[in-house]
Amino acid sequence: MTGSPEGFTTLTALSSRLAEQSSVLARALGSPLATPDYLDLVRRARDLDASAEQVLRLCVQQSRDAGHTWQELGDLLGVTRQAAFQRFGKPIDPRTGEPMDKTVRMADAAERAITIVTAVLDGRMDEARPSFDAKVLEAFTDEVRGDAMATVAGLVGAFEGFGDGEPFVRRIGDHTVVDIPLRYEAGEMKARVAFDTEEKVAGLFVLAPDTP
Repeated sequence: MTGSPEGFTTLTALSSRLAEQSSVLARALGSPLATPDYLDLVRRARDLDASAEQVLRLCVQQSRDAGHTWQELGDLLGVTRQAAFQRFGKPIDPRTGEPMDKTVRMADAAERAITIVTAVLDGRMDEARPSFDAKVLEAFTDEVRGDAMATVAGLVGAFEGFGDGEPFVRRIGDHTVVDIPLRYEAGEMKARVAFDTEEKVAGLFVLAPDTP
């Protein structure tokens, strides 16, 4: 398979727009005649980032149409094939046969996940539990937390703080899922928080960083 002519036309138009935005931003940054309007620079950089994302998505789509695998794309982007699919793929809901809605509607998902993970790691369960759904609330006892923390400590030592990189937020089925990098004395891990449609925590895990 090869990419459609319409797709290449759109890609060409988007790439031209991206180049134009880059040139305008470069001129605004490079002018020695006046102090730049920093908020305007932020706006232009934001628009440039949005255009670059559109170009990247369309390039990925064209690569898939040409027969390249998610593994190849993941390797190129420095992520797992599943992470590449979750970001760029177009999954079909087997229940309906329709494309699945991947829109993340929880604007504060990353911030809420960090707050909950921090409370759990610090042992402040009274602060974390109001965010749990009924199943997690029943299952995630202090004993279960202690056992889990001991297992992780046996693998990578003491918790030292959050790792490098931003939380990874995406929609998986009916859940909003957030992966948060964690740093331990002997290695890296990640916390995964899954929010249900009621924005309650339906899953909370500490996983190896390469876990899909």
